[in-house]
Amino acid sequence: MLNRRTHIKLRQLGMIVVTWLVIGFLIAVYDYLVLHTGNSAGPAADYSFMKAVIVSMMAGLIGALLGGSILVFYVHEKFQDKSYGYTILVVTIGFLLVIGVITIILSAVASPDKARMFKSAVVWGVVVAVTQLLLQINSKFGPGVFWNIVRGRYNTPREERRIFMFLDLNSSTTIAEKLGDKKYHAFLKDLFTDITNPILDNRGEIYQYVGDEVIVAWKYEEGVENSQCIQCFFDIKLRLEGMREKYLARYGVMPVFKAGIHSGKVVAGEVGIIKRDITYSGDVLNTTSRIQGLCKEYNAEVIASGDLMAELRINGHFEARTLGSIKLRGKEKEMLLVALRPSALA
Repeated sequence: MLNRRTHIKLRQLGMIVVTWLVIGFLIAVYDYLVLHTGNSAGPAADYSFMKAVIVSMMAGLIGALLGGSILVFYVHEKFQDKSYGYTILVVTIGFLLVIGVITIILSAVASPDKARMFKSAVVWGVVVAVTQLLLQINSKFGPGVFWNIVRGRYNTPREERRIFMFLDLNSSTTIAEKLGDKKYHAFLKDLFTDITNPILDNRGEIYQYVGDEVIVAWKYEEGVENSQCIQCFFDIKLRLEGMREKYLARYGVMPVFKAGIHSGKVVAGEVGIIKRDITYSGDVLNTTSRIQGLCKEYNAEVIASGDLMAELRINGHFEARTLGSIKLRGKEKEMLLVALRPSALA
């Protein structure tokens, strides 16, 4: 079964294929219009608009499958630790290969035309370059966020019901002192990479990295379904347990998290001028942070609010320990809190 990260990449590849097919069609239409202008000598005797469309769209399809796969599955995965300059060089070489394949297809299927081949190489070179740029921007903002900005979805603030999990690394100060700044950064980079799949597989969105803390958000319906907002924490724990030897060998420490989980209404809106982003604001975030801060006091690895637990069906997968109604720091009203751990029968 494919994990969610792979699904996202396949969806990106699918978008590239569809877009490049449309571009191939538009190129054929453009050539047709140019050939029938007053300044043109007209089409060749064997010219066929339908043939030109098929050739151009086939070039777009093959180029998308080859070039798109390289960009989506190879460049972003294999060159995460490389400099931007090095990545650009590799991508440029990939561009040239893709353009070469497209040019060979055009020259093999259609009548050789050096001017048209050069034009096609330039056009498809720009297409591939823009595709890579959009993939990089989408990666920077996170899946779907960039497109929401482009669509203007959050130009006007919107009220949404969301679930948040504040995931905090235990003993982070001690680990940082032991490893030193540079190695601690590498440690966090590995850690955040390794917990990504469990978050995505449970339909979570990585909202922010704040130092050694990760804030995960869910659309309410997706987080409640199958208690994925709770399952996510224990899937992360299981994932890291499976990588114990890696962390002990590289860093001499085993990462352990604690988490607070809560739900409620937030206002989602676009902020910033020079750097634009979509942010959530509302009391639910402060409350979730306060809940997470109680984990150490109550010797619990994950604590959820009673309001959220009332909406979940844990069905024996987790053991719930009611901590009682507790007055959180900075809050006037008490809140029912519940500590969770995997059920021994699960």
